[in-house]
Amino acid sequence: MAIRLGETAPDFTAVTTEGEINFHEWLGDSWGLLFSHPADFTPICTTELGRTAALKEEFAKRGVKAMAVSVDPVDSHHEWIKDIEETQNVKMNFPIVADEDRKVAELYDMIHPAMTEKTTVRTVFVIGPDKKVKLTLTYPPATGRNFLEILRVIDSLQLTANHSVATPADWKQGEDVVISPSVSDEDAATKFPKGFKTVKPYLRVTPQPDVD
Repeated sequence: MAIRLGETAPDFTAVTTEGEINFHEWLGDSWGLLFSHPADFTPICTTELGRTAALKEEFAKRGVKAMAVSVDPVDSHHEWIKDIEETQNVKMNFPIVADEDRKVAELYDMIHPAMTEKTTVRTVFVIGPDKKVKLTLTYPPATGRNFLEILRVIDSLQLTANHSVATPADWKQGEDVVISPSVSDEDAATKFPKGFKTVKPYLRVTPQPDVD
């Protein structure tokens, strides 16, 4: 059964390239990025793991820990890491789960029903500090994931979790946001001292509240 937004991310204990990890304990109070790969030594996934490693500081600024899942054994992962570091010019800096028994893949509904048992659905899960699933994104096998989009969405999730706003289409960090309809104009005047513009009664725009 697919995991829905707002549900608790399933906990698990697994062997990884950084030793045995309990997922919820490892997350602690951080945000989490959990993403799946079909198998080791696959071309698109090699670039994705390298890109994630290269963006470590960006994820760290947002309090996000990354973890990948592949159904190959840990020894294979370590060999694959050598290729990732060589071809992507990075140092791997986050764990890869060795999901040989497909326990994690099945917990997160990652096994593609119409393909081989090693073809995991290429899904991204963003998990909040409350261990709830905040976002899922699923990509086809031939399309590499857009990690700048993932960072953008995390920015939105973190902003909207702390302020009564939503982010409009194509929003980026520092741009204007939309005031939630549940906030009255009177309350909005207090909550948003920078002011707001009423485009329509249901569409009120204000500068991003956590940016000076």
